[in-house]
Amino acid sequence: MRIKDIKQTILYIGAIGVSISLLFFVITCSWIGYEVKQQCRDAQSQYGGDCTESLIALLNDENRGFKDRNSAIWALGQLGDPIALPVLQSYYTGNIPDREPLAKTISQYELKKAVNLTSGGFNITAFMWRWGGVK
Repeated sequence: MRIKDIKQTILYIGAIGVSISLLFFVITCSWIGYEVKQQCRDAQSQYGGDCTESLIALLNDENRGFKDRNSAIWALGQLGDPIALPVLQSYYTGNIPDREPLAKTISQYELKKAVNLTSGGFNITAFMWRWGGVK
């Protein structure tokens, strides 16, 4: 094989690798957006209001299970709406255990991420699905 053929093969394989990575990124962004929209719809059907308000109401509802409340925390973080920041901070203790059962406690790890994202932290996936008008 000549050097030119080897370079061309490497470029071809590299282009396929980049294309596959980009495809996975787009699929992941779409999935996250779908999940956030679904969380919003579910919360809005029970609590009314806009997406952020209804997710905050779900989080504050002590009659809901921890799994649902942790999902609301995750969705609020993905939305990145600063309106949710004071509520998220009120639950955040800063004490993140090594392992948290999501069905048995409010997740400090998820709260830390959500506080960061609602404080203006960068969310690389959000630009793809926020175009859909979630909020």
